[in-house]
Amino acid sequence: MSKPRLHLDADTSIKALYSALIIRGHDVTRTPNEWIPKDASDEIQLLKATAQKRCIFTFNIKDFSLLALQYSTHGGIILAAQNRWSLSELIAALDSLVSQTNSEEWLGQIRWLNQWRRLQTTYFSVTLPSLKLTVQ
Repeated sequence: MSKPRLHLDADTSIKALYSALIIRGHDVTRTPNEWIPKDASDEIQLLKATAQKRCIFTFNIKDFSLLALQYSTHGGIILAAQNRWSLSELIAALDSLVSQTNSEEWLGQIRWLNQWRRLQTTYFSVTLPSLKLTVQ
């Protein structure tokens, strides 16, 4: 079983995100590249990513949800709401996704990146007053 290969569509094609995933050893491409021009439609990006056996990551929820219905044999679509993620959260979630899944389980699938989001834990301390206990 092989790890998923990712493609960042035009909406998610953030150089820092791309670089961070490459540094972590993941097979990632982005729009634009030698096989997808900068102005490629969503449909072309999905078809080209599928031809390259790649899951496509996008913030474009509406259009890619519709494309998934039209092209049921796509290589996998990963959705995220753009305004709800920091760059570090995107990196961590995509890193987890690639590490925890395999490419075969992505064929024809559309999933939310939230499944791989790490919950932020906030730690706090409370100082309690000293209690004197008496034993009778």
